Amino acid sequence: MSGLDQTASHPLRARVRDGVFRVLKGCRDACMAIPRAALDIALPTLCVSCHEPVAGEGVCATCWAKLSFIAPPFCVRLGIPFVYDPGPGFLSMEAIAKPPAYQRARAAVRYDDVARTLVHALKYQDRTDLAPTMGRWMARAGRELLNEADALIPVPLHWRRSWSRRYNQSGALANIISRETRLPVIGNALQRVRPTLQQIGLSKSERALNVQGAFKVPLEKKSSVQGRRIVLVDDVLTSGATLDACARALLRARAAQVDVLVFARVVDTFKAPI
Repeated sequence: MSGLDQTASHPLRARVRDGVFRVLKGCRDACMAIPRAALDIALPTLCVSCHEPVAGEGVCATCWAKLSFIAPPFCVRLGIPFVYDPGPGFLSMEAIAKPPAYQRARAAVRYDDVARTLVHALKYQDRTDLAPTMGRWMARAGRELLNEADALIPVPLHWRRSWSRRYNQSGALANIISRETRLPVIGNALQRVRPTLQQIGLSKSERALNVQGAFKVPLEKKSSVQGRRIVLVDDVLTSGATLDACARALLRARAAQVDVLVFARVVDTFKAPI
């Protein structure tokens, strides 16, 4: 039996491990926050994209204007934008050919150069100051989903990656959306039970295989999921494989419905409806 299987078979050991992890993570973050705060006082905030000084939000007006915000008309199922308005209820070819396990998906912006820079800065460069702006844009883009939801669940990191990255960017976005909507964030309701490869560079089929069986709802959390309408929160929707795997795990735990809300989604071309 592997070390991971042994941990999974001993809930008490898993809880102790998680508790120790949280304490150590909190100590480390507190120590690192001191020099970061001093640096913030000494240096002005720069636009994350063009590096010009900016007040507060982290994106200057010029770069903000370059963002491609997604608005109707779009596929009512997947949120993929259309080139013209076909009227209500139309679906994209992707939604008809291979509908995902989640019911609906919405995104704030198209995943272009500026959006990519924002996501990478939040994800890899400790730019947590970007989360409030990104989260508010997401709350506006997902208003329809959020008005019907019971709770938010961020896509989880494996605990090893969470340790190295120090925070979950999806959790940071979910917390902002929670403040905007007063929807609760159900912590640890969804777990990544095995480490997965980075999805970058994998084909669509490889992405699906990479996350197969990677997520589960722990037994003690099933009651917080059962019968509830859940909105999954993540930073980017690319192939949808990760979000689909998460949705399947939540539906197996008897969630009533799972929708998806992301900051940015990949759109190869603006799609025409069929």
